[in-house]
Amino acid sequence: MAKTFASQADLAEKQETFQELAPGAYCLTAEGDPNTGVVIGDDGVMVIDARATPLLARDLIERIRQITDKPIRYVLLTHYHAVRVMGASAYGAEQIIASDLTLDLIRERGRQDFESEVQRFPRLFKAVETVPGLTWPSLVFKDELTLFMGQREVQIRHIGAGHTKGDTIVYLPDCDVLYSGDLVEEGATPYCGDAYFTRWPATLDRLAAFEAKALVPGRGAALIGTAAVKAGIAATRGFLADLTDVVRAGVGAGKGLRAVYEDAMAALRPRYGHWVIFEHCMPFNVSRCFDEMSGITDPRVWTAERDAEMWRALEG
Repeated sequence: MAKTFASQADLAEKQETFQELAPGAYCLTAEGDPNTGVVIGDDGVMVIDARATPLLARDLIERIRQITDKPIRYVLLTHYHAVRVMGASAYGAEQIIASDLTLDLIRERGRQDFESEVQRFPRLFKAVETVPGLTWPSLVFKDELTLFMGQREVQIRHIGAGHTKGDTIVYLPDCDVLYSGDLVEEGATPYCGDAYFTRWPATLDRLAAFEAKALVPGRGAALIGTAAVKAGIAATRGFLADLTDVVRAGVGAGKGLRAVYEDAMAALRPRYGHWVIFEHCMPFNVSRCFDEMSGITDPRVWTAERDAEMWRALEG
C-alpha cells in the first residue's frame, strides 16, 4: 500500500512552546514544526523566519505583545522555503532581510516552491488564501550584515551552502545565542531536496566554531548548553554522512534511483526513522543526493507536478 504523500496525513495540532533562551532572545518551537526566533533589542524586535501564513504570524505577534510593545522592525529569512516566509506580510516590518543567494532562489523558483509546499504541508498553510504573494526581501546582503538594535549587536551571516545555497544564520554575541535555520535539526529529519551534500559539512564546521551557549535549530527543541549544541550539530552531520555514503555507493554501482532509495531507507530507518518527518523527507532527500552524486551540482526545481511524479516512482 502506498504511503500518503509527504505530510498530507499529518493533521494533528502540535503543542507550541515560546521560550526565552537569554534576556531578549526567544524561540517558538512546536514538536518538530518549523521554528521561529524572536530577538528584542533596545529599539525594536526582529523575527527570524516569518511562518507559513499571515494567520500563523499573527499568533506569534500575540505572543510577542505579551512581552514587549516595541515595534517589529525586522523580519529575517534564513532561507527561501515557503513554510518559513509566506507569513511575512503580517508583521508590517520596516525591513525584510535575506542573503543575495536567497533572493536568487526566490526569483528562480519561489512560485514553484510555494505551490509545492502547500501541497506537501496542508496543516501548516492554514488560511493560505490570505498570503498576498511571494515574500520579497527589502534588504539584501552578500556574506555578512551587522545590525545594532540599540546596544544589542545582531550578526547576520551567510557562512556557506547546506540546506539551500543561501542559508543565513543569526548570532547574538552578547549572550552567545545562535539561530541556525535548517542547517541544524534536533530530533527532526533534515530536508535535503534543495541541499548541497558535499558543502553542508564544512558549513556545519563554521557554525560549530561559534561555540554558542544555545542554538535554535530549524525544527525541534532548542539546544541549551555548549554540549547540547555540539551534539545537535553532530547529529545533523551524521545523518548527512550516512545518507551520502549509501547514495554514493549506489550510484557508483550503477543502481537506479528506486534501488538506491530502497537501500537508503533500509540503512537509515533503524537509526533515524523515529525523527520527525523522516518518511516525508527521505524521497526528496535521496532524489537530490542521487542527482548530486551523479554530477548534477545545483538542485533541480521542485514543482507540485515533479513532487507527485517522484513520489509515485519511489513510493507508488
